[in-house]
Amino acid sequence: MPLTVLDPKNPEQDFPLASKALKEPDGLLAIGGCLSTKRLLNAYRHGIFPWYNLGEPILWWSPNPRLVMFPDKLIVSRSLRKTLRKNNFSVTFDQAFHEVIAACADSRKQGAGTWITADINQAYNELHRLGIAHSAEAWLNGKLVGGLYGVALGRVFFGESMFHTRTDASKVAFVRLVEQLKIWDYQLIDCQVHTSHLASFGAEEISRSYFAQLLDQFCDTPANKSAWRS
Repeated sequence: MPLTVLDPKNPEQDFPLASKALKEPDGLLAIGGCLSTKRLLNAYRHGIFPWYNLGEPILWWSPNPRLVMFPDKLIVSRSLRKTLRKNNFSVTFDQAFHEVIAACADSRKQGAGTWITADINQAYNELHRLGIAHSAEAWLNGKLVGGLYGVALGRVFFGESMFHTRTDASKVAFVRLVEQLKIWDYQLIDCQVHTSHLASFGAEEISRSYFAQLLDQFCDTPANKSAWRS
């Protein structure tokens, strides 16, 4: 079945049903379109996210199964608990979003390239300006040494990328973020696809159809939270 080609001039165009996504490569659903705020919000609300390399058209994905974390099921290893108790890292939220996404992009340039292109950077910085995309930052002696960013809709946080320049810095930021999301009554964290790293924190795979049900349940109800900025 040919992929749906999205019109870059029509950000309100509907995505195809996620169930139409390819099995190989797993979850590839559509191609083209744009990275406008309307397009991105429509994508996340329906369990779809962009991922593509520099020089490629925008590719939209909805993999099956989906890796998610329920905040109350967070697992923290004994060694990481020791690190947390030392309190060497301070963690903030939304204090350095631009720096975090730039560092996430830089950390991937050492491989075959980064999917965080200039267009992605610009689009998510706009989401941040609108109060939709957020970051968690880990600091050591006043220097940013780790963090992550993602998108928040209702009581769902969609994780996108993380980085670290000091051992355990991104892990500490992630744990503190999950703890805070639980306080704010977030019910679900989207981790997209399986990695052993995220599974070690308690992330688990669920079916795409169940993921869609959870989005219907939690995306349209506001979280019980104060301002992200700390």
